[in-house]
Amino acid sequence: MAIAETALRLPIPSLPRGYRVAGTHAGLKRNPTREDISLVVSDYSATAAGVYTTNVVCAAPVIFDRARTPGEGFRAIAINSGNANACTGTRGLADAEAMAAQAASLIDVPASSVLVLSTGIIGEFLPLAKIERGLAVVAGKLAADSDSVVTAARGMMTTDTRPKLSGSRFSSEGIDYTLFGMAKGAAMVGPRLATMLGIILTDAALDPSDAQRLLGETAEQTFNCVSVDGHTSTNDTVLLLANGAAGGKPLHGKSLEAFACALHDVCEALAREIADDGEGATHVLRIEVSGCPTRDQARQIARTIADSPLVKTAICGADPNWGRIVSAAGYSGVVFDPERMVLRLNGTLLFRSGAPVAFDGDAVSESIKASRETLIELEMGFGTESIRFYSSDLTAEYVHLNADYHT
Repeated sequence: MAIAETALRLPIPSLPRGYRVAGTHAGLKRNPTREDISLVVSDYSATAAGVYTTNVVCAAPVIFDRARTPGEGFRAIAINSGNANACTGTRGLADAEAMAAQAASLIDVPASSVLVLSTGIIGEFLPLAKIERGLAVVAGKLAADSDSVVTAARGMMTTDTRPKLSGSRFSSEGIDYTLFGMAKGAAMVGPRLATMLGIILTDAALDPSDAQRLLGETAEQTFNCVSVDGHTSTNDTVLLLANGAAGGKPLHGKSLEAFACALHDVCEALAREIADDGEGATHVLRIEVSGCPTRDQARQIARTIADSPLVKTAICGADPNWGRIVSAAGYSGVVFDPERMVLRLNGTLLFRSGAPVAFDGDAVSESIKASRETLIELEMGFGTESIRFYSSDLTAEYVHLNADYHT
């Protein structure tokens, strides 16, 4: 399956202090130009937190990392793409442990301080010999420059067309802090995190309980608000490392609140990039649902719209088909009064008081064609909670890519 790659769309963010990364091709992927092994190393002992797929069929690396996080004393994340190490039984878990041990030996840290991520084909055993050779290469190339960041991010990719990177900085009590994020995901993306992967690095110091709480809350507001095809992967994982290299004690109070805002910015940018890079996508959908009694109800309505193939194909065809949107809201499982619902598409009012309003269909269609992002705004009129949700349109290219993908 040929995958067309595109250039990075955003500036390459800097790594926080105390981190080095690298990526290389080790032969897990057929294309020798596509990296398939990456290594992220912290020069300082780091707090780690993780959020994981809620799919009961989960991959060995998910089981492995979930058992270790949250915690302290972490030094590295070893990553492979091209093989998910999912549905591989007890051998799969042993292979995940071996992958961590190999990485630990190469950088001279305890095996217990290494986490692992895998993504790719389900149901095949890890080629540990290739992985060991690849890890040896990246261990010798670790650096903090932009080229190393890009190759490490590419080592996470499967059908992605580009690396997904994000960064943020904030200052508190006289100390400057940096956050960095990288992610992969283009299909099999319908995270319910409690195939997407994310890594967030920071030079702030965090208590494990705060790191876990904030990562969980932020994932709920960002990665759990993106869907390409509604398929919750066996491998969905987001890991956070906080190594304290910027100095200072673990964040608390206003400093912790500032970190939470920066973390949200990094994760939302990555979530949007995942939707924007959905396989074959020509549009990213930004769905704003407001006026619900709870945030979960708003998410349920937004997700139903985001996963509707009729809505997605309408946007692909630049068709302002309001009926598909309001009917998707209607079968979402949330009970509401259609008379109170208001729908706008790219700022144009389409539906109100239970009926369509007069609008210029050609103009709205042109607005869809003219922009990569399509904005769907739905006001439900029976509460105060709202949510932002990202998705992508559904194209013939998505079908071709997944029909040809090896299983």
